[in-house]
Amino acid sequence: MSTRLAGSGCAGCPLTRRGFLAAGCAACAGAAGVLIGGRPARAAAEQDGRMRIRIVYVLHAPKQPGPDWPNVGFDFQPVMERMASLLSKQCPEFDFVTAMAKGPEEAAKILEEDKTAAIGGYIVCQLNCWNRVVQTIAGSGKPTLFVDFQYGGSGGFLVYTAQFLRQKASNLAFVGSSRPDDLVAAVKCFATVKNGGTPAQFAEAVARVRRERTPQPGDLSCKSDKVATLSPKDCLARMKESKILAVEGGPHGPIHQNMGIEVIKVPFAELNAAWEAADKDETHAVADRWQKSAARIEGVSRETLEQSAAMYLAEKAILKKYGANAITINCLGGFYGGHIHAYPCLGFHELLNEGLIGACECDLRSTSTMVAMTALTQGRPGYISDPVIDTSLRQIIYAHCVASNKAFGPKGEANPFQILTHSEDRQGASVRSLLPVGYMTTSVEFSADRKEILFHQGKAVANVDDDRACRTKLAAEPVGDIEKLFTQWDEWGWHRVTYYGDLKEPVFALAEEMGWKVLEEA
Repeated sequence: MSTRLAGSGCAGCPLTRRGFLAAGCAACAGAAGVLIGGRPARAAAEQDGRMRIRIVYVLHAPKQPGPDWPNVGFDFQPVMERMASLLSKQCPEFDFVTAMAKGPEEAAKILEEDKTAAIGGYIVCQLNCWNRVVQTIAGSGKPTLFVDFQYGGSGGFLVYTAQFLRQKASNLAFVGSSRPDDLVAAVKCFATVKNGGTPAQFAEAVARVRRERTPQPGDLSCKSDKVATLSPKDCLARMKESKILAVEGGPHGPIHQNMGIEVIKVPFAELNAAWEAADKDETHAVADRWQKSAARIEGVSRETLEQSAAMYLAEKAILKKYGANAITINCLGGFYGGHIHAYPCLGFHELLNEGLIGACECDLRSTSTMVAMTALTQGRPGYISDPVIDTSLRQIIYAHCVASNKAFGPKGEANPFQILTHSEDRQGASVRSLLPVGYMTTSVEFSADRKEILFHQGKAVANVDDDRACRTKLAAEPVGDIEKLFTQWDEWGWHRVTYYGDLKEPVFALAEEMGWKVLEEA
């Protein structure tokens, strides 16, 4: 089992989940920052001979006030200072000034002030996920470099980058890398404009540098993994026998009509009642088993473990009541709203190990995907994730706080797992699964609305150990064009569902039987 320690540099730094916090931040409301030598924009404007570039840090607050990526209480100040110091030292040909913004209003104030500050271009660093700042800044028409802070702003970075690519925004370039030198190389492309070039030529230069600095494909040969799949007809029959319980979910679209899978809405109150009624002896036994089998337990009390065990038993009870094989829960809304009193993560972990389906965040598209794929693979578990793309390693990292530790199915070999707090709020109990490496994986999303399957593959190469963002982080080298992998997040959202196995042929055969299209995103 290989483990990679991810770096914490700013150069690399999770649409269905966490809306950004509405918490106010006086420090973010002001447009001009003073992170470089305490020198505000107007003082910088007095200097000449160097192109002036504004760094805009996009975040809720310098110290994160609530649950979101990277995690509650995260201190962004050192991150911002490192980035400013790095660029000041490595790019002395430019003059950098800084600002912070948490939304479009602050971004507009920055642009207004910059009318008298002689700003030649912008670097927008997405530190939190969904704050909409880059749209306003790029709307200025000036050359804009969009930077991902890995495991902090990656959701917004991917979704917004895909939107810009779809809109063919000619003045925007992007960097998604954990290697600080890649950020430096991209920033040096501002010289294109300084020397008389256009914003479009700047963006082209950054894209060229990014491609040049992305490693060539590695050895994509994989360990043997023979998957016994159902025929398309048998898989469709199994799907029609399936039921999804959606606990406090929203509209589910034509999943029943176009996939044959029944969706039943269940209120929080029913799940909570089943949790309260869970047998105490069974609860203790499940918690005992987790304590013995987990490779590590940290930050999780015995009481929390028992509450999670009771939630697992509650999930099993209502699945049995409705004759269902899948359950998805609005876990964040339920937990933060006080409607449920334990995260369902460990329960989902157990269900997945049993060949059933426990799916995060009441994401019905991903849940229906798991129903189809688990049927197709005769019991293999799916892994919902919020991916991060790191061009410096030519990797996509699938991150979430839930995962099976039986990637090859209920009868397959188990891998080590740890029980830790849910990462974003440091509460409850969740799972870090140290998944097998060296195997081919297949990542998909089934859209009943579009009658399409989104598809890519990757060789599992590492488990990333980084305290930021979700606990399980499986890194894979994608098969195909990693640049193309940046293009679909705006239309498909952030989640992907990953299965072990080279499942291209059976997925394409199932799509043909269903009369659907397959969209290869890499």
